[in-house]
Amino acid sequence: MAGKLNHKAMGPEVPVGDGVRRDPVVFLHGFGGDLMGWTNFQIGLSASYNTLAFDLPGHGGSLDYGATCNAVVAAKAVWEDLDAMAISKVHLVGHSMGGATAAIMALKHPERVISMTLLAPGGFGGDIDQALLRRFASARDVDTIHAALSQFFGPEFRLPRKMAEHDFTQRQRPGAVEALEATANAILHGDGQKVLPLERIGALPCPMRVIWGVDDAVIPVSQTVGLPAMMALHVFPGVGHMPHLEAGRAVLSLIRQTIRSAR
Repeated sequence: MAGKLNHKAMGPEVPVGDGVRRDPVVFLHGFGGDLMGWTNFQIGLSASYNTLAFDLPGHGGSLDYGATCNAVVAAKAVWEDLDAMAISKVHLVGHSMGGATAAIMALKHPERVISMTLLAPGGFGGDIDQALLRRFASARDVDTIHAALSQFFGPEFRLPRKMAEHDFTQRQRPGAVEALEATANAILHGDGQKVLPLERIGALPCPMRVIWGVDDAVIPVSQTVGLPAMMALHVFPGVGHMPHLEAGRAVLSLIRQTIRSAR
């Protein structure tokens, strides 16, 4: 039975129905992203692990999900899809809004989460560049998208124009920009963002790793100060809000370490 979200599966084992054998690594993208951002990670893990990358509600191939996306809505949607695939346990990897989604998923069903890797996760503090997110959400031409998207990366990263062109193509579908604007309204709160219960997350039984860029202009790295002791922390100098794209090989290695630490 297929779920409601668009997804892409890779791995060494033959898919069974709509599910995959063994406990997959589940990738959850951030605000304004899609599952394509995880392609290199799925390929990198494909010899040893089954993986699933999802388009979260209102994004990519899940544009017509039917409910405005935030981390709570996304967590519910992903669990429902995993249930439809008869997948009981997972390793979670989430970026930004997808990181908040992963944390909420683990709070809801801690017995089903084997490990969790969070990249610049949303909800770890109130501060967020709200103006940048809203500007990015409303952008309707390649130049404006490129200018806004560039600020998600560290100062030395040169954003390929094809990334902005891919985003522009995604926004040509009816309702795509409106869905992003609605998502921005849903995840932002006053002058900042809603904050997750970090002590409860830190008390979860699975291995956890938090990855952040020192030069993150979207969500400041200062939100790593005082994290619960159970969360392993790795901070990348010179990296912005997109560590999986700016320091991909190193981040993939850290994901592998987190997965292996659960054995």
